Amino acid sequence: MPEFPYSRLRRWPDVEADNLQAYDATDLLLVDRALALAAERGIDGTQIAVIGDEYGAITLALTDAGMRGIRVHQDLTTGRRALARNAAELGIDGFAAHELDSSLLDGARLVLLQLPKALAELEEIADAVARWAAPDTVLVAGGRVKHMTLAQNEVLGRSFGAVRAQRAERKSRLIVASDPREAPVAPPFPVTAQHEGLTLVAHGAAFAGARLDIGTRVLLDVLGVGAVRIASRFPSEERSDETKGAQEPTKGARVIDLGCGTGALAVSYALAHPEAEVIATDRSAAAVASARATVAANGVDDRVTVTHDDAGSELPDGCADVVLLNPPFHLGTSIHSGAATRLFEAAARLLRPGGELFTVFNSSLGYRAELTRIVGDTEQLHRTPKFTVTRSIRR
Repeated sequence: MPEFPYSRLRRWPDVEADNLQAYDATDLLLVDRALALAAERGIDGTQIAVIGDEYGAITLALTDAGMRGIRVHQDLTTGRRALARNAAELGIDGFAAHELDSSLLDGARLVLLQLPKALAELEEIADAVARWAAPDTVLVAGGRVKHMTLAQNEVLGRSFGAVRAQRAERKSRLIVASDPREAPVAPPFPVTAQHEGLTLVAHGAAFAGARLDIGTRVLLDVLGVGAVRIASRFPSEERSDETKGAQEPTKGARVIDLGCGTGALAVSYALAHPEAEVIATDRSAAAVASARATVAANGVDDRVTVTHDDAGSELPDGCADVVLLNPPFHLGTSIHSGAATRLFEAAARLLRPGGELFTVFNSSLGYRAELTRIVGDTEQLHRTPKFTVTRSIRR
């Protein structure tokens, strides 16, 4: 059998760079182990589920090897689009995408997992496998050794009777979990927490969980959400020449929470401004499910729409009066500014001329010059040793 052409895989539409590739040694180890276990246990493709396959390397390599009918779940819409594009480029079909639910895992005897960064996400996945997969299922999870911890084994041990770490190869390691335990009646996620009149709901993969992360809290404090309108905090006489061209949000303004996470910004704004139309969007399926639950829990279903999208790509140009943004500074386990840059570019496209982008970011990152270049005139509204809040006016 010819070797699978991993080098032809692309990350697009996710960030691409010379030091970023669409597969790693963990993918190769998972594929090799899956083929061996499938032959040993008589498992066909319809009994295999793949979770966390970032750009399709695992799914496509196994399908190319004849394992048709694989079910795959990817949290990120960028990963889903990359998988579809890579499959089309290589002329491979015969797999199906699913959400993290019973349709993904029902009857699965082999589950392959790229270990997630967050323990809460791993807990939700492990519970789902034990809850819905076949009684004799084997979960093979893999990751880069430098990012693996004993806590991951402990989390897997809550859902499986046997958890065995394998010898490291090529700086990656596999963990094999078997003998699934009986799942509790109530699944561990989503979780709910109260924050001074705001209810947050979170699935395991949602950033910060049901906590109100510090950056979001700083942005909400600076904007005065719940007390005054955003633009009215910065009257026109205090603005620079370019900023003075911006109009205050009017009744019925459209506000976009770009990269919404659990929906804290979107829901807080909607609660403070019931006349506004708010759109919350995120590339993470877990974040979108969390945000939708947060919207429902706070009773703002009538004025907040949540979409699963890549940087608002399905929204029209110039459709927003205000964009709220708390951008990530990680791509998976790597620190990389590319994710924030893509969101700055998206905000510039989505804002109408004179529209306002409010951004909070780690002060050490110094995004102000980049925001000015991409969006327009940018001023600092607040700065602490840890966080900076800026306002950019779409030129």
